[in-house]
Amino acid sequence: MPVILVASQKGGTGKTTTTINVAAELSRLGHDVLIVDCDKSVQSASTWAQDRTQDDSLPRIHAVQKTGNVRETLMDLRGRYDYVIVDAPGHDSQEMRTAMTVADLMIIPVRPSQLDLDTIPGMAELVQTAQDMNPKLKAVALLTQVPTYSSATEEDEAKDFMLDFPQIPRIDGALKIRKAYRDSIPAGRGVIETANTSAKAEVQVLVKEIQSWL
Repeated sequence: MPVILVASQKGGTGKTTTTINVAAELSRLGHDVLIVDCDKSVQSASTWAQDRTQDDSLPRIHAVQKTGNVRETLMDLRGRYDYVIVDAPGHDSQEMRTAMTVADLMIIPVRPSQLDLDTIPGMAELVQTAQDMNPKLKAVALLTQVPTYSSATEEDEAKDFMLDFPQIPRIDGALKIRKAYRDSIPAGRGVIETANTSAKAEVQVLVKEIQSWL
């Protein structure tokens, strides 16, 4: 079954937000989902999954913590769940690199800021190296924390920048800056389990596109 790696060389890009919302939507669709939380310093995804167990109305999403070399663990877990989603630390790490040797799809969250965009060349090189060991690995970039006001130009500028790196194509969908993403976390919910229709639509479009890559 697919292993989806959510990773970046930079913190604050929305990795965990992406992880938990993709997991929530896949779970809503009836899939058995496991999150592998590899960020030992924060463990936000694990905490979210634990908070979720307090509400019996929500479908269960399993979570485990694993650090260091995660290759063997992921190879074992992929046979037990419909989807395994890896939330890697927000920096270049052993967890990210070893997960790349197993993953089917790597999602690289990127904010439309130059500091985030500047990580793409390095990520492209890492992906190419990992594909020597794991030829099935696909990598895509996901724009996150995109401004919602109509006069914003950051999204278009980021899209133009990404065209220079065709080895990491950009997912058509994007996650906008919305309070709903923050508000849903303490209750262990994804935005698809809230009343915010705009946020719901973003995540559902994203998950459909992820499934098309797998």
